[in-house]
Amino acid sequence: MIPPLGVSTPTARLTWLDVLRGWAALVVALHHASYVYLPDVRIALQGWFDPGTYGVLVFFLVSGYIVPASLERRESVRGFWIGRFFRIYPLLAVACLLAILPFLLGVRGLRAGLEQYHPVTAVLAHVTMMQDLLAVPNAMNVLWTLSYEMAFYLLVVALFVVGAHRRSAPVSVGLAAAALVVGGLVPTWLLSGLLSRTAGVGVVVAACFTALVAAIAAAVSGRAGARIAGGLLGGLLAAVLVLLNGRVGAWQGLAMMALMFAGTAVYRAEHGQIPARSGIAAAVLVPAGSLVAGVWNMHGYWHAQLVWAGTVLTAAATFAAGWLLRHRRFPRWATGLGTASFSIYLLHPLLLMVAAQFLGTSGPANVPGLLVFVVVLLAAGWASQRWIEAPAQRLGRRLARRAPSTAAEPPVLAASS
Repeated sequence: MIPPLGVSTPTARLTWLDVLRGWAALVVALHHASYVYLPDVRIALQGWFDPGTYGVLVFFLVSGYIVPASLERRESVRGFWIGRFFRIYPLLAVACLLAILPFLLGVRGLRAGLEQYHPVTAVLAHVTMMQDLLAVPNAMNVLWTLSYEMAFYLLVVALFVVGAHRRSAPVSVGLAAAALVVGGLVPTWLLSGLLSRTAGVGVVVAACFTALVAAIAAAVSGRAGARIAGGLLGGLLAAVLVLLNGRVGAWQGLAMMALMFAGTAVYRAEHGQIPARSGIAAAVLVPAGSLVAGVWNMHGYWHAQLVWAGTVLTAAATFAAGWLLRHRRFPRWATGLGTASFSIYLLHPLLLMVAAQFLGTSGPANVPGLLVFVVVLLAAGWASQRWIEAPAQRLGRRLARRAPSTAAEPPVLAASS
């Protein structure tokens, strides 16, 4: 439930992260809503700034800051995956079902030609959450970001099981360097393009689904050898797909992963797990490297270069401002918005699908319609968080508490910066 208006009191929750989540979700929703309600504003803005990508990058920085910490706090890979499953999949399943309901009723086709794929292929790809890395269209436009979230989770677990999880700073800088050096050399969907000629997209999806299930099953094992093997298999799968099979350019996929690990490095420096200079280096070099990688790989398209540079810098500045204000009190409506941010993020395309059905995707500005959309979205987000997300998360926490702790990691790597 979204708390009532007022001022929040300090709690165990990191309220500044809630504020950033809520802000990012609302920005993405308003960006997509501009296609229906403010088309002229969207057209005027698109050559200078990308609010959608900006919001996503803020999300990624927040995930990088807190997700690895949640794994290490539990000291249990099994508990981590249980928590992630119940945090994401219940609402994701409901949203995907609502997204394809018009198709099932024969009202309209699926997004981006998804109906042309075998149903098993489409379902398996979305179950992995990595459909955007498997050459399968997203059932909803916003789902592409979950593919990179899943890749990040797999890499985080891989580093954790071998005791290298505190090397976030060099990992983040290395990923940014890779985005600059090799990211522009790899075509999009390289693996699927090569393998689909002989095996077909369905076989590629099935193979990745099998590898993912095997990796997670082994990683949650009580046996150290299986846990390490599973974690490394998952990390390898994520690295290969991000580098060789993204819908976006490999440089952009690597840059987004670098920004997530930069968020992790900031957390570690703040909590004394790595030297402050390492955290500062990651916080400066990774956004800079990501910016340069985009400008370099989009040479000749100065508007695109300008948009990417402004988006990266603004997202990094927003995260930095939130971090600098982390000890401040925030209004409860702002933290409540963050609590419902995942619902807002997943539900707003569904509301826009209904609006576009009646209003179309272009026309005069419709500010009253936009205000109604925002009110309905916030109400739907509140209801979804209360009756879908919160019960699922409570169940996940109960199950995660029963998960055994992971055996101690290797001391040399665990102490590395």
